[in-house]
Amino acid sequence: MNMENFTSKPTWYLNDAAFDWLYPERIQQLSKRHWTPMEVAKKSANFLASAPGKKILDIGSGVGKFCLIGGHHFQEATFYGVEQRKELYHFAQAAKELTDSRNVEFINGNFTQIDFAEFDHFYFYNSFFENLAAGGHIDQKMEYSTSLYEYYSRYLFNALDSKPGGTRLVTYHSLEDEIPPSYQLVDATVDFVLKMWVKR
Repeated sequence: MNMENFTSKPTWYLNDAAFDWLYPERIQQLSKRHWTPMEVAKKSANFLASAPGKKILDIGSGVGKFCLIGGHHFQEATFYGVEQRKELYHFAQAAKELTDSRNVEFINGNFTQIDFAEFDHFYFYNSFFENLAAGGHIDQKMEYSTSLYEYYSRYLFNALDSKPGGTRLVTYHSLEDEIPPSYQLVDATVDFVLKMWVKR
């Protein structure tokens, strides 16, 4: 096998299985349930990178898959990911270095510490839902509760509501508790798990 071809930057972006090789086996095993599928990431990033220079925030970015795929395909936008789990943040940073992604930044922290005014558009793959789920968590290091789900949803609702008209939002597998009525649904996949919104 020609290892030079295997490790070249475009190879990671062929499909989900190829991309997963950026991470250790334990992280790969979480992929199907917890990380954004490649086609979803590309379609979402295409909608969010609506003009050059846009700053896009992934809320609960995990190991950075959405940001890295978005940044690869839409290099005139900057993709930011905020993730509270330090371990996942470090995996995202390592993948960023391996793929030499220059327009991607990761932040280790809770999204409630982020200034939403610094970003133009947002991606949300229901990172709050683990507070409602009976099982299938990424780990057991976090506190999970219905009250946390409600708090986070309310916080994001208010943060999104404070954004100006024209702000774009993509949700994937959302229960929509965090979406203000000021956001209009403009596109959705056939199964309605991927939705695209614009603030009126």
